[in-house]
Amino acid sequence: MTIKIITDSACDLPKELVEELDVEVVPLFVLLNEKEYLDGETIQSKEVLDGMREGKVFKTSQVTPNMFYDCFVEYAQKGQQCVYIAFSSALSGTYNSALIAKEEVIDKYPDFQLEIIDTKCASMGFGLVVYKSALLAKEGKSVDEIVRATKFNAEHMEHIFTVDDLEYLYRGGRVSKSAAFIGGILNIKPILNVEDGKLIPIDKVRGRQKSFKRMIELIQERGTDMSNQVIGISHGDDMESVNKFRKMMELEFGCSKFIINNIGCAVGAHSGPGTLAIFFMNQLENNS
Repeated sequence: MTIKIITDSACDLPKELVEELDVEVVPLFVLLNEKEYLDGETIQSKEVLDGMREGKVFKTSQVTPNMFYDCFVEYAQKGQQCVYIAFSSALSGTYNSALIAKEEVIDKYPDFQLEIIDTKCASMGFGLVVYKSALLAKEGKSVDEIVRATKFNAEHMEHIFTVDDLEYLYRGGRVSKSAAFIGGILNIKPILNVEDGKLIPIDKVRGRQKSFKRMIELIQERGTDMSNQVIGISHGDDMESVNKFRKMMELEFGCSKFIINNIGCAVGAHSGPGTLAIFFMNQLENNS
């Protein structure tokens, strides 16, 4: 029996890829006017982004321990070995919910083998870690082999992204009101990454095209063997920017393998429409 890979909806992997790889995805919550929705199930990213354009304010909430319990106990009853790969614990309490649920399930099914890994990654960076682990599971790799590879890939995953409007970061508490106001007037585009699981601003430039050029420079500095990697791109309903940046990646680095998807509700509700995020490895395991 192959290892079952479980993850959560903050991974932002395309639904067809999740189905192809037989990955179990547990949804985070999206809240609007006190009504709860399930990310990717009862509400989709496009609905959230369109709502944000209209001025609606969405909030997100972690997966509950009860939801994880229901998921885990199903596999425990089957004697199925599982690896749950989690959204960054610095951005969500989802990882901790999984730990609570695991303890309860193990009390009832002490032989159940479940490994839980905090990726410290977000969006498609997190998704690429899940993708690589799911491929290993399909190849019949052991739990130990999958856990080792998952931890390596999570540790060496780079996140470089920009947002189109600082207003959304202000709503999410990432920048001050004055910074958002001045940034809007001056057409400032922040560039951020993920460090130790947290969103960290690393630069700011004026104009969308200059932000793309700076992102390419950062990828040049941080990436390795880019032409032999699968590159993740998630976006805030902006395929025009995706196509432009993809061509830049192809010309600059010879990249040919991409996984592209709308940024999911868990991150998109804070970053907003027009977000463009690139994910890649700074070290490949066979080069380590």
